Amino acid sequence: MILTLQIVLIATSLLLILLVLLHRGRGGGLSSLFGGGMQSSLSGSSVVEKNLDRVTLFTAAVWVICVIGLGLLVKIG
Repeated sequence: MILTLQIVLIATSLLLILLVLLHRGRGGGLSSLFGGGMQSSLSGSSVVEKNLDRVTLFTAAVWVICVIGLGLLVKIG
């Protein structure tokens, strides 16, 4: 069980990093430092961005559940 949770944790960690990097910069952060702040934000949120947000939140929830599960298993065992 611990090995399975560790594998899922590693996979979701890598996927979460990838998903966060896929998000479009909204200005004011590091993205504007490299010229990302020059884009116009008049287009609003598209369906792809909303789906990317949902997938990112789901992956983050699975990651948190794995961290809590591993913490409990290590504490018990």
